[in-house]
Parts: sequence; C-alpha cells; structure tokens
Amino acid sequence: MNYQIKKHSDRLFQVLLSPPIDGFDNFICSWIYLGKETVLVDPGPLATTGDLLAALNEIGIKALDYILLTHIHIDHAGGTGEISTAFPGTPIVCHEIGRPHLVDPERLWQGTVKTLGDIGRAYGEIRPVSDELLVNAQDFSTETITAILTPGHAPHHVSFLMDDGILFAGEAGGVHSQFKESVTYLRPATPPKFFMDTSITSIDRLLDHQPKYLCYGHTIMTDDAVNWLKKHKQQLRFWENVISEEKMAGDEANIFERCTDRLIGSDPLMQGLAYASETVLGRERYFIQNSIKGYLGYLDR
Repeated sequence: MNYQIKKHSDRLFQVLLSPPIDGFDNFICSWIYLGKETVLVDPGPLATTGDLLAALNEIGIKALDYILLTHIHIDHAGGTGEISTAFPGTPIVCHEIGRPHLVDPERLWQGTVKTLGDIGRAYGEIRPVSDELLVNAQDFSTETITAILTPGHAPHHVSFLMDDGILFAGEAGGVHSQFKESVTYLRPATPPKFFMDTSITSIDRLLDHQPKYLCYGHTIMTDDAVNWLKKHKQQLRFWENVISEEKMAGDEANIFERCTDRLIGSDPLMQGLAYASETVLGRERYFIQNSIKGYLGYLDR
C-alpha cells in the first residue's frame, strides 16, 4: 500500500499518493467529497491510479457522480482516463481549453516530457478520455457545486466550491505543505507563462465567495481559507519584488540560485522548508526555480 487516507469529516476524504520519484512521497493529492453528489477531485497521474482505486475501494466508493479536474497537468489529471474506465459513464468536468488535450493527449504528453523529463515519464503516460463524458466547467453548476474560473497557474485552471464552504483550489492558492507539526510552508506555483494580474484576479474571485475550508492540490487542508488566500496574494507580490531586484542586479549567470536562496531565506511563509528532508528540499528547489522562471518571463514582458 503506497497511499494514505485522511478522513477530515464524514463528507471529506483526502488520498495522499506517492509517485515513483525520490522526494515525492505523499506529494500528489486527490480529494473525495460525499455530499448530495459524490465527487472525485483531481485523480492524479497514471502511475498512482492503482493506489487511488484501492483507496476508493477502502473508503467504500462504488460510484461517482462527477470527476472534477482543477487543471489538466499530468500530476493532477494524467490518470483520468484510467479512473474513467473504472467508473464508466461518470461526467468529467474541466475547462474547455483542456478538453481537446484530454481526448487526444499526445501533444500534452510530449510537452510534459519536454518540460519535466524523467519526472514526467515517471508520472506515466496520459490515457485518452471519451469526449462524450467531458463537461465544460464554464457551463457547469449543480445545486451544491460552483465552478469558479481561476486562471493563473494554468490558463485552464478551475476551482470548485461546495455549498458548505469547502473549496477545492488546485494550485490557485499555491502549494501548501507541512514538514513539521504547526510549521507550515506555502509557495507560489507560477510556471511559464505567468501573468501576475490574472493570478491576483483569480484569488480575488475566490475571496469574493468567502470559502471556509481550502483543500490544496498539494497537500493539506486549512480551515482558515480566506486568511491563507490573502497571505498568498501578499506572497505573490513579495516574490515579484525580490525577483525584480535580483533581475535588476544584472547578473544573469546565477539568477535562479540567487533568487531561490533569497526567497527561502526571507519569505516568512516558506520557513517550514527548513524541516524538509534532503530529497524533498531538492524537489522544492526544482519547483521554486520553475516558478521563478514564470516570474522572469512576466517581468520581461
């Protein structure tokens, strides 16, 4: 068994998944919500679908009303086709931009391997999804689920708010982890192409709904959603200032290392990284630098 189930309430379960990559233990996160409708949020990559199916069976899930995709990046949606086969006929809700890439994932897969290399290959290939099952998030709403368009981390990013205030935000609020009890770690997820105003607008859109609970795509839940969304908004501005200063210094040779070291040392929301293992630290430095790359592209524009 290479998964961990966390029961947050009778309605909410979290499945932490571990793809076969050093430092990625419990880094992938799927959410199961048992309300008037039973939904699965972000099935994760193909490499962990066997564990997810075992977890769903352990929880007692026999059928799903919806599969909700916050975005179609491989670590969140690569295993959707496999999960869809296990739950035939279940509607899959995603942004319309992501729809053709799920039906014919070859271009998405090649782009993933080009960007992530061995990490992408370790996640496993992306299996196609039947177009008949796909529902555009822009047209989706139920009595208990509200889809909120939140571009930023990706142009096709969507968040989902339940009627009891539980928000599944994917990476619209960043990546929030905990490496030591009571010490949190929050970082932006701003890969290229990153647009600051778009990301800030998406956070404001979430704040307008005043969610109570925030379920992150990686890797925890907080019962203080509004506060953490506001903190992340401030963090995005803090990163902009730091990276702008380093860029203006003019030394491009080691700008990624300089920005990374300075952000880890000075961002108060990232101090929890001091308690991470060496392999996790390596993972986080990789993603931090990918986010810095997004900022540098934004600043160049």
